[in-house]
Amino acid sequence: MLFSNNKAMSTKEINGHTHTQYQRDTYELEEAESRAKAYYEWLDTRRTVRDISDKPVSKQLIKDLIMAGSTAPSGAHKQPWTFCAVASPEIKKAIRAAAEKEEYESYHGRMSERWLDDLKPIGTDWDKPFLDEAPWLVIVFKRIYEVIDGEKRNNYYVNESVGIACGMIISAIHRAGLVTLTHTPSPMNFLTKILGRPENERPYLLLPIGYPQDEVYVPNLRRKPLEEVAVFYE
Repeated sequence: MLFSNNKAMSTKEINGHTHTQYQRDTYELEEAESRAKAYYEWLDTRRTVRDISDKPVSKQLIKDLIMAGSTAPSGAHKQPWTFCAVASPEIKKAIRAAAEKEEYESYHGRMSERWLDDLKPIGTDWDKPFLDEAPWLVIVFKRIYEVIDGEKRNNYYVNESVGIACGMIISAIHRAGLVTLTHTPSPMNFLTKILGRPENERPYLLLPIGYPQDEVYVPNLRRKPLEEVAVFYE
């Protein structure tokens, strides 16, 4: 059964600031459990996909995905993120060239043998064609601080806040029937230079976004079961 709160919105002052009454639908336990299980089972179909089609994706769709990510909670509601959406072929080509340079160095000296062995089941290497094949790249920057009226003001829980925002946009991408992968070439300073980002921003994550190619194969991996990821204290 759905419990809908249709009361008129009200406000109250707390610490001198206006707070708006929170309203949303709630469900009886059986329905809530059913919805939670269905959401998990749907989200469990999400996979990292590197074979991304060049089929066009609208700018409006990317805007809505970004705004979904931007609903994430953040320290003191500072929303310390910038989503840079790139469709320009020239910029994507420059990003791919710079990323592959760093990735080549990583695969040929920076990574330990254990790391390389752990990557073998995934099948990755330094070649990153998805960086200019995907119709959009969304590069997420974390905002370490803001400059307000000439004063530097630090943001709070920046890594945690931006990480949650990334998780939410990834879920939204899956919801839209698109695919992505979490790409973190290291170091990523070249993204700051190519995109001309300000000093208060640091590159955090690169998400190529698009439709999957007609035929895609992904590693036959196993996700950990509940008993390996959770501990209950009752």
